[in-house]
Amino acid sequence: MKKILIVDDMIVSLMMTENMLAGEYETVCAQSAQEAMEAYRTEKPDMILSDFRMPGMTGYDLQIALQNEFHKKIPFMFMTADKSDEVESKGFDNGAMDFIRKPFKPEVLLRRVANILKMVDEIQDLKKTSSTDKLTGLFNKGASEEELKKTCKKSHGSLMMIDLDSFKLVNDIHGHAMGDKILIAFADILRAAMRSTDLIGRMGGDEFVAFCHGVHEPAAIAAKTQFINEKITEVAKKLMGEDMNIPLGASIGCVLVPQAGTDFVELYKKADKALYIVKQNGKHGYNIFSEDALEDKVETVVTLAQVEMILGERNKEPGAYVIPFESFRIIYRFLKRTRAGYGKTICIVLFALKRSNDSKSSLKHAGEQFVECLHKTLRRGDIVSQNGSNQFLVLLTNTDGHTDVTRAVSRIVENWSEMPESKEFYFTHEWSVVDA
Repeated sequence: MKKILIVDDMIVSLMMTENMLAGEYETVCAQSAQEAMEAYRTEKPDMILSDFRMPGMTGYDLQIALQNEFHKKIPFMFMTADKSDEVESKGFDNGAMDFIRKPFKPEVLLRRVANILKMVDEIQDLKKTSSTDKLTGLFNKGASEEELKKTCKKSHGSLMMIDLDSFKLVNDIHGHAMGDKILIAFADILRAAMRSTDLIGRMGGDEFVAFCHGVHEPAAIAAKTQFINEKITEVAKKLMGEDMNIPLGASIGCVLVPQAGTDFVELYKKADKALYIVKQNGKHGYNIFSEDALEDKVETVVTLAQVEMILGERNKEPGAYVIPFESFRIIYRFLKRTRAGYGKTICIVLFALKRSNDSKSSLKHAGEQFVECLHKTLRRGDIVSQNGSNQFLVLLTNTDGHTDVTRAVSRIVENWSEMPESKEFYFTHEWSVVDA
């Protein structure tokens, strides 16, 4: 039931007005503006119905005082026996929502009050809609920034940038509908990790923000990080199956307020720097910003199973392992270092894709197709990488030497000849054994 504060210095008028409203609303009565101030602080009514002319502090003065104290527009409706248009104009100029002249009929008063309360509800609904992320129900980016600007200036606590790690894989593998379910679940996990007084928002995509009042200790931030990481894995397996191997988790960049400042824009940049360090050091952890930004301050809170999930290959389809050249170089050096421990021969093959004399097609496209051909032709234990626009490296990791290399190259020749690009591009190759 809506609550209305009635203010009138005339007791008879006050009682009559209360009697008109009591059947529809909860009422609180005050006989002076000073008494009304106290009643508003304790009762927090939905609107105020006040006499305009009262001894000492008028209804107009009451409206100004309350709005200055609470820094918001308070729904006011004035009652007055004054016939002057100036009185009415003065109240409307200050934000009054309606006037009613004494004496008034109950049905007229009830209709006017109902219209005001309906208007207030509609305005609040519009504000909520414009400030809420439709998917998660958290503050959206604009509302988050607006609230955090105020919060960071006056509050003590931790500003956190929170990224949902590896979320793109959910959309790529399971589709956007599942992605939405994961985002909704992650928002619920953030609510559970924070208190009702904390502020949580979605900045867009898989990026979130939170302000935790009174939280400064690393132990508390570590506990929240661990909770979030454990819960998102648990929920993701319920939604996508126990064999789910996407390394979902949370990376958190944190900055302490007011120790690191009170300006939200600057604090957000610092939290972003802290988050970057987490991302560069394995994810699924947290880092508290400091000016020296030492990487050894990053703390991870994941289990061995989660680490294996992060390291694991998501692509389980048959075919060679296609990786960037820098990764290929690291694996090559490792295999060369440990070559003596393998019972089988490791061979490296260099393929060069060359254009036929009359070819006008894109070398880039042909190269992409050749990588696909290598991937599908070779085994899961083999490794493929592109070096430049027309060279391709292959590590055959479990061979008997010349015979296996010849057999692999023959299969590649056969499969490449079936592709349209082979009419305009051919390849050469050379190979050697990887020695210790």
